Amino acid sequence: MMLDAFDDIDVVGAATDGTEVAAAVNTHRPDVVLMDIRMPGLDGLSATESLRRRPDAPQVIVLTTFDTDEHVLRALRAGAGGFLLKHTPPREIADAVRRVAAGEPMMSPEVLRKMIGMVSGADPGRDRARAALARLSPGETDVARLIAEGRTNQEIATELLMSTATVKAYVSRIFTKLTLTNRVQIALLVHDAR
Repeated sequence: MMLDAFDDIDVVGAATDGTEVAAAVNTHRPDVVLMDIRMPGLDGLSATESLRRRPDAPQVIVLTTFDTDEHVLRALRAGAGGFLLKHTPPREIADAVRRVAAGEPMMSPEVLRKMIGMVSGADPGRDRARAALARLSPGETDVARLIAEGRTNQEIATELLMSTATVKAYVSRIFTKLTLTNRVQIALLVHDAR
């Protein structure tokens, strides 16, 4: 009901059980899936992991009352494009759907602060992240760094003095070289490497 109030967002289907998600996506072909963590049958994080492995995967926003470190990291590493808490105002949830559909990551401020806190501590995956980033060209590295700062393609283009189309090409090459599926994963890798 909340999302139906926005003229530019069409709710095409719903699933009440995690085991129904794949069939609902097959039937309705959504651009974005709002995924609850707690669902009967199959939890939302497992359903997200399954969806994001598909070649035609929709974007996923995890919407939950739980923001534990484990849930946040698992959702983002699975490829979720956003992580919002259920108390997020409806207008902000609708904005998140729009942004994630456009390929931009979106997180509740509380979740973003938690993620920053997690990556600022010691991380045993730092060497792995640095080795992955070393496979990028200098231009791709600059784009990845700015993605990690939350910059849009247009902002990256302005800062690096290149066209938006060139930035998009760099982002696509980063996805391919590092076998990633969205900008949040690039940001996590850059932060892991610090």
